Amino acid sequence: MSCHILIVEDDAHIAKYIQACLAVGDYESEICRDGLSAVDRAGKGGLDLILLDVMLPGLDGFSVMERIKEYGVPVIYLTAVQDVSEKVRGLKSGAEDYIVKPFEALELLARVELVLKRYRKSQTLYQYGDITLDTEKHIVEKEGKAVPLSPKEFDVFAFFLRHQDIVVSRERLLSAVWNYAYEGETRTVDTHVQQVRRKLRLQGQLVTVPTYGYKLLKRE
Repeated sequence: MSCHILIVEDDAHIAKYIQACLAVGDYESEICRDGLSAVDRAGKGGLDLILLDVMLPGLDGFSVMERIKEYGVPVIYLTAVQDVSEKVRGLKSGAEDYIVKPFEALELLARVELVLKRYRKSQTLYQYGDITLDTEKHIVEKEGKAVPLSPKEFDVFAFFLRHQDIVVSRERLLSAVWNYAYEGETRTVDTHVQQVRRKLRLQGQLVTVPTYGYKLLKRE
């Protein structure tokens, strides 16, 4: 299932960067450059999420939010405004999250996924070559045959599938899969990645990035 996301951002370079980040997560997206256009587009439906800048020409993000509430589409504010009172205002207006620029692709994708999960619109079935991963049934198949992965190995592979072509540090994997901060111990990450690579025969696709981490190459 592909989710469709509206990016409301007046800076063309930032909008394209956000769109590129979302493409990594296999999300479809389109761009509006001003508040009034965003309100008009939201009213036409077919959106699963809106990424909304605050400082916009014509109509600011908070005003846009007031006009689109009735459509029931979740909103994440993306803004350079770091003032705490503005963040509180944004969340009180009904937004699901508030991300301050600049941000990394992984952070954006993680926040997007969390919001879509709350609205039960996140992707549950992934295909990578001859490998299928189902997050609802918690199974992985290669060439139609089940591959026995441990729970953590499953989570590691699922994380890579959601972040293809992004270099992922060992510390980031440790935080995402094991839910604890980096404290100097990354051997457990290496062991699990090696097991995933071996069991799914991903040599040459799940590659090591020396001194940093790993990357799952995107399939064309």
